[in-house]
Parts: sequence; C-alpha cells; structure tokens
Amino acid sequence: MDTSKQYDQVVSQCRALFINKMKDYGPSWRILRPTSLTDQILIKARRIRTLEINGVTQVGEDIWPEFMGIINYGVIGLIQLEKGFSDFIDMTSEQALALYDKWIGETKDLMMAKNTDYGEAWRDMRVSSYTDIILTKLARVKEIERHHGSTLVSEGIDANLQDMINYSVFALIKHMEGNE
Repeated sequence: MDTSKQYDQVVSQCRALFINKMKDYGPSWRILRPTSLTDQILIKARRIRTLEINGVTQVGEDIWPEFMGIINYGVIGLIQLEKGFSDFIDMTSEQALALYDKWIGETKDLMMAKNTDYGEAWRDMRVSSYTDIILTKLARVKEIERHHGSTLVSEGIDANLQDMINYSVFALIKHMEGNE
C-alpha cells in the first residue's frame, strides 16, 4: 500500500473528469462565489451521508462520484479563494488546469506531511467517519464565511477545503481497495 501512488491514481480520475467537464462547459465555475462552492460541496456530502444511512438511492448513483465531486469542487474553491470570483469566464481551460494541478499538488503535500505525523490513521477509519468529518469542516467553513474569512486561532477556509479533499481521496482509495 503506497499512499502516494494511490493518491495519484484517485486524483488522476478526478483530473480526467475535471478536464472533460471543462470541455463541456469551460471554466464557467469562475462565476461561483466561494460561498456557492461551499454549498455545492455541502449538497454532495449530505447526499453521501443520506445514502450511507438509508442505503437506498433513487437516482441510481452511489456515493463514489460524490467524493470525486467534493475533490473537484474543493480544488475549484481553492482556486476561487486565490483568484477571487469573476462576473465572466476570465481564464482559459489550460490556465484553470494549471491551477488545478498547483492546488492538488499542495493538498497532496499537506496530506503526506499529516500522514507521516498521524501514522496513516485514516486507514483504520470508516468511510462514514470521513463523511462526518467533511460535514463538520463544512459547518466550520460556513461559520468562517459568516466572519468574512477571519479566524482567531483556527485554520482558514483553505485548510478546511484541503482536508475535505484529502478525506475524499481516502474514501476513494478505500473503495479502490474494496475496503469500504
């Protein structure tokens, strides 16, 4: 089990989806304000939790594409925090992909550092715990957004988004391994 390689496998699938969405829509997400992105992630996380609890889907999709969505919306959120939102599409798909790669790289670096410190504790956790942690981090982000991005002693929105991305990657690694 090589966490770095597994991380790259998951991200490769998410990146391919991001590229295909950009072929369909371009970087139209540039118009979304960070709070709207928080809500997009919230929708995905709540659907995951509902499916975990009820075990039934009415639309025929399981939880795994939702984790991919959290990863991609999380990266978009990091880009929007860096660049600000726009009233129109103000970058090319190539520029957007370069920013995607930058942020996913920084997020992986953070995971690798934490993974060393925590001794891969995530491998012993349940996927449902990842969901609950993501929902908790969303509640924190919404509170930070109410405070216009300022915190007294806590991590900011960017760190919370990176954690949500990493917990989603962990869920997809477990799924790849058949350990969900």
